[in-house]
Amino acid sequence: MSDLSILELNDKNWEKIVEKGSKPVMVMFTSPTCPYCHQIEPSFDEYADEFKDKVVFGKLNVINSPITVGRYGIMGTPTFKYFCKGHPIQESSGAIYPPLLKKMIEDGLSRGSNCEQNTSWIDPGYA
Repeated sequence: MSDLSILELNDKNWEKIVEKGSKPVMVMFTSPTCPYCHQIEPSFDEYADEFKDKVVFGKLNVINSPITVGRYGIMGTPTFKYFCKGHPIQESSGAIYPPLLKKMIEDGLSRGSNCEQNTSWIDPGYA
């Protein structure tokens, strides 16, 4: 695993990296006390190295970033969200088999530049 392949996300850098970044982003919402997070971390780290040229990988500690956690309705850890052009397009919560996590990444990439289409986005001013 290369620590450089995974960014530490937080409330302060979220907008720049996830919402305004040029690449898709795979985020693992995690906490230090989550045994399932520790179980899947080696696979997440492996995929971060494998897909580093196409996808930005980040981990967000839910304890330290309550604004982002609330904004995206994170209710448990681990939660994985795949973002394209700043929009969450795929999600999986709880313990996940590594091949399913990899498929989630590959599916997001297969959509290419059209990854956020087929969704009617809600104006945050209406919510």
